[in-house]
Formats: sequence, C-alpha cells, structure tokens
Amino acid sequence: MENDALNRYLLDKPFTSVSQPFGEGIDVYKVKDKMFATLALGKMGKNNSAYWWVNLKCDPDEAAILRDIFAAVIPGYHMNKRHWNTVILDGSIPQGEIERMIDNSFLLVVSKMTKKDQTSVLVHV
Repeated sequence: MENDALNRYLLDKPFTSVSQPFGEGIDVYKVKDKMFATLALGKMGKNNSAYWWVNLKCDPDEAAILRDIFAAVIPGYHMNKRHWNTVILDGSIPQGEIERMIDNSFLLVVSKMTKKDQTSVLVHV
C-alpha cells in the first residue's frame, strides 16, 4: 500500500486528525484526540532500505498472531509492544489486510472512549 493511499485511508475515518507531535516526519493519526496510528519512513536491513512504517493498536493476542503470520509485522517500534504492532509497508502484506488492521486499531481506540464519544464516531462508520 502506497504512502498516499494509506494517508487517505487513515484520514477518511470519522473525526480523524493528523499532527506531528513527535517531530517532523512522524505523522500521528488521532480519532477525537486519541492516537490510533503513526506513520513514518523507517530504514532497516543491511542495505538500509527505506520503507514506510505504520504503528497500529492491536489486541494483544491478535498482535502475536499477526507477527507469526507476517514477517513485516513486528512489535510496536517505540510503543507498548503488547498492544501495538509496527507494520513495515514493503509490499509483502495485501492491501486489504493492512486496511483491516487499520480498521481494528481505529475501532479498538473508539471502544475505550466514553459512550457519548463512541456513539458520535460509530454513527459515521
């Protein structure tokens, strides 16, 4: 999934905003001021290849399963490794699966909001 398409998909979620509180180059996506994703350019491997990385909130059991299935899913970089995964956008994960992970992250964050905020968001989903 290309960076522009991913950015559009993230921003298409209701009540979503993007900012850079951690500095230039790290986009933080929030729903009603609660973070559900980050997007940054990361380098890895012997040849220092650059790929976009997205951090997504995840149920701890599902996080472990996704790490077992996909080599491009690792414990959340600079995040709580139990509740966050980093997805390396190297083309190895189907776009539909990345979108599903984003949707789950978004809904997981919304589920922790007050009932009033949950209702105002979910009516648009």
